Amino acid sequence: MYNVLAVAFGGAFGALLRFGVSSAAERCIGKGFPYGTLAVNVLGGFLIGLLLTRADTHLQGNPVLRNALVVGCLGGFTTFSAFAWDTLSLASDGNMTHALLNTAANVVLALSAVWLGTVVGRSV
Repeated sequence: MYNVLAVAFGGAFGALLRFGVSSAAERCIGKGFPYGTLAVNVLGGFLIGLLLTRADTHLQGNPVLRNALVVGCLGGFTTFSAFAWDTLSLASDGNMTHALLNTAANVVLALSAVWLGTVVGRSV
C-alpha cells in the first residue's frame, strides 16, 4: 500500500512540476516551438539518469522512496525519461540493434497512435 501511495503522490508532484517547467520555458523562450515539452523531456532524461544511477547505492534499501521519485514523480513529469533510460541501457549493454529498434518503434508507433487518436476523435 505504501508503494501505491508513494507513486500517487510522486505522480501528482511530477505533473505539477511538468506544468511549471513547461510554462516557464514557454514564457522565457516563446511559443513558436514546443520548447516546454523539449525542456521537460531533456530535464526528465537528466533526472532519471541521475536518480537511477544514484539509486543503486542510495535508494536500494528504500523501494518506497525509489518508486515515489522514479515511477511517480518522473512518470508524472515525463515518460520520455523512461524511454530514454531504456534506450541508453540497451546501448550501454552493447545491444545497439534493440536500442535503435526501441527508438524507431517508440517514435513511429507513438506518432501513429496520436494520428489514429486524432482521426478517431474527429469521427465521433
